[in-house]
Amino acid sequence: MKEFPIIKNIDELADSKLKEDALEILETGYESVIIERLIKSQISFEDNNICINDLKVCLDNFERVFVISIGKCAVNAATALEKILGDKIHSGIVLDVKKGVFNKLTSEEGTHPLPSEKNVSVTKSIIEMLKQATEKDMILLVVSGGGSSLMCAPNEMDYKDLTLVTKTIMESGAKISELNTVRKHLSLIKGGQLAKLAYPATVVSFILSDVPGDDLSVVASGPTVMDKTTIEDAETVLKKYGIRELLPDLEIKLVETPKEEKYFEKVKNILLGSNMIILEAMKKKAESLGYDTFIEDNKLEGEAEVLAVKFAQGNYLPKSCHLWGGETIVKVDIKGKGGRNQNFALGALPFVQDNMVVVAAASDGWDNSDVAGAIVDKKLFSKVLDQGLDYEMYLKNNDPYNLFEKVGGHIKTGRTDTNVADIYMVLNG
Repeated sequence: MKEFPIIKNIDELADSKLKEDALEILETGYESVIIERLIKSQISFEDNNICINDLKVCLDNFERVFVISIGKCAVNAATALEKILGDKIHSGIVLDVKKGVFNKLTSEEGTHPLPSEKNVSVTKSIIEMLKQATEKDMILLVVSGGGSSLMCAPNEMDYKDLTLVTKTIMESGAKISELNTVRKHLSLIKGGQLAKLAYPATVVSFILSDVPGDDLSVVASGPTVMDKTTIEDAETVLKKYGIRELLPDLEIKLVETPKEEKYFEKVKNILLGSNMIILEAMKKKAESLGYDTFIEDNKLEGEAEVLAVKFAQGNYLPKSCHLWGGETIVKVDIKGKGGRNQNFALGALPFVQDNMVVVAAASDGWDNSDVAGAIVDKKLFSKVLDQGLDYEMYLKNNDPYNLFEKVGGHIKTGRTDTNVADIYMVLNG
């Protein structure tokens, strides 16, 4: 058996050659988006210049360099930056779901996927740091998935009310772009407002995209990207999902995001990593294993169960691999355990064809639980039937975790410290 440093339970899962191939392809994808590798491949420091591909920034032009790293990749990204820049960093703040150890940076542990008092407190510290910056300073920002909940400064609302609004929208089945449209207009730092706070300092923002289509204004709700949405757009989302009616006692006061171009003239937004990187790495690996491979879509959206059935019932050529990237949604009526990828895998399970494997996995390794997702095939479905498990009830109850806990299929990686949305694969033998 090959060694899989990221997928921890390969011995348990690979009970067929097809499954072993699928997991080897997935492992290669995970390895391609390790944040330290991405930063080292794109950023270097020489002769007092930060070189980012063809962009060269001379530190002699600045009195101070601040580093702010936000999201579920923040600690690892900041660690890589500190190794590259060393004493050139003046100070900074790292906000992640875990803490790190730094020489020049303050590391804080926040919460995800919902806001908290700690998140708000750290965000206020970030705002104060930004207000200190002058035109002689540079701010290096790393933004990754999870940043919307971690970096939050609600407008005329406490974190408990913000949590309630966020949770209600999420459980209504809204797309990430819709959720983040509302988040921007409930915040004092999202939707380009960080760029305004930093003005007139120079800002270089490295963005690891976890959203379909890599719209940088949506990643972590676009703190350094000019926002094209308006209060009216946010209100449309609230009306679409009946949020004001669901929360009648809560005052939801929206704020407009900055539209003045001057705040963005000294901002450089750079896509550091994306779902396409992981899909291309998986494609290359699958082809090396002898599969005709197709990246079907890197902007996948829609209901997990509906898409799962469609993919499992597809007409595929023998010895072919089909890949998708994006984020599905699950409408939550009954709250069981597990996330959208496990729901996808469970939705596909009764329809998986002979000599076929279906994989659904979160790139961050955390599918709303301590697993990344699941891998399913006909053999696993037979096991469900043999044990007399009511898979339809588990699906209805949004409880895929507990079904896979009984029969196997969970993909266990732990937190991968990267986040480029979700990965879906159909491997046909």
